[in-house]
Amino acid sequence: MTDDLYKMFWEKLESKGECIETKQITCEWTVHPNQRHMIITEVGEGIHKYKFFYGVKQPIRFQATGGKLIDEIERFKHFRKPKVNQSKKGLKILIVGELSYNAERLYALEERGHHLYGLWIDNSHGYNTIGSLPFGNIEDIFLDNWQQQVEEIQPDIIYAVLNYRAVPLAHTVLTSNLGIPFVWHFKENAFYCRQLGTWPQLIDLYTQSDGQIYTNTEVRDWFQQFTQKEKNASSFILDGDIPSKKWFGQERSPLLSERDGEAHTVAPGRLIGLQPDILEELAAQKIHLHFYGNYYHTMYPEWINQENELASGYLHIHEDCRQEHWVKEFSQYDAGWLHYFESTNYGELMRASWNDFNYPSRMATLAAAGVPMLQRDNTGHIVATQSLTQKLDIGIFFNDFEGLGQKLRDKLRMNQLRENVWNNRDFFSFDYHVDDLINFFEDTIKRKNQQAYKSCV
Repeated sequence: MTDDLYKMFWEKLESKGECIETKQITCEWTVHPNQRHMIITEVGEGIHKYKFFYGVKQPIRFQATGGKLIDEIERFKHFRKPKVNQSKKGLKILIVGELSYNAERLYALEERGHHLYGLWIDNSHGYNTIGSLPFGNIEDIFLDNWQQQVEEIQPDIIYAVLNYRAVPLAHTVLTSNLGIPFVWHFKENAFYCRQLGTWPQLIDLYTQSDGQIYTNTEVRDWFQQFTQKEKNASSFILDGDIPSKKWFGQERSPLLSERDGEAHTVAPGRLIGLQPDILEELAAQKIHLHFYGNYYHTMYPEWINQENELASGYLHIHEDCRQEHWVKEFSQYDAGWLHYFESTNYGELMRASWNDFNYPSRMATLAAAGVPMLQRDNTGHIVATQSLTQKLDIGIFFNDFEGLGQKLRDKLRMNQLRENVWNNRDFFSFDYHVDDLINFFEDTIKRKNQQAYKSCV
């Protein structure tokens, strides 16, 4: 599927003769949100919106004008086995909302004998993965009569996820008082909820749900200022969109720096904080930047042109890198960029921004390939990425680019960091945490049942 009508069918007419104008008006152009070309687009909506809007159930090949080719048939072939026999202990799990990045991670639940259902938002953004899904055997529930369908299914637990667009639907399901244990898992961004007016709903999801999952302890502590919830058994720590371990290959590539003696760093995604003057300073230290992502290249054309003038030969533009190539492609780099920013919270939770709390999705990408993670040294501030990478000893922290150059040239220390990342990389996969997640679901169900029993007594 594509919005390029020439590719779709007009080219088939080339052999029939020349196309000429009729000089007659046969239609009129208007603008509305459900136009086909607006739904089939790389920016804003994308493949998930397209499949949801048109009710497409099967995996497809999709390419919007100017966008990358998405081949669901090939990409998810290893996640499309016949339905796994549900074990006697398997749970019926209703997923509410959207799955963001790396949605195929949920296949690990099916592999363990659990049966999944999906009730999806209808206003997804490009990165909000919703059904119908091209992997696994998740059964979709329709929004127009979802309560009746849920009553028929009788799920054991509701797992509501993941970003700010899911808040209204999750809140609707929560406040419908279905009597089903409800777990709320939020990734980002609470500050968007404030701006959009869904903050009260978000707080309800934290205070009225039976279980809460936080990305990290920093996020948990921040939210508990508003919810007054204690650190108890009803909470769990898990990053919301970490990938399946099936993408964590074993084939590492030789370092580019071993060829030319200069440092090579990678940015797989948005250039958060990497301004043109910074790249000039990197070039002065003989540090290369390899920038991946077709979509993001279109976002920064002036930046790229300016960089090629200021740091000629030190900026390298690369096509998208698929999950199956993460390890082989990214392991050739000395280090990878997380979001580069200067924190200003001075250790006070109320002064923290979402940059301070967020785990960028690229953390798992870099970890899978055994790549040490670059970030500004924000010692003295609450910064979740710095806390985690220091704990695992997988990060490079710096205050100036001369200091960064020295650290990247310290081969002994860099080799140690690289091995530390490789040895800890499973932590950044969903499979590493999935059994603990199921245990949390089961504990939540038990607590809910105990509360119901006490109410009856």
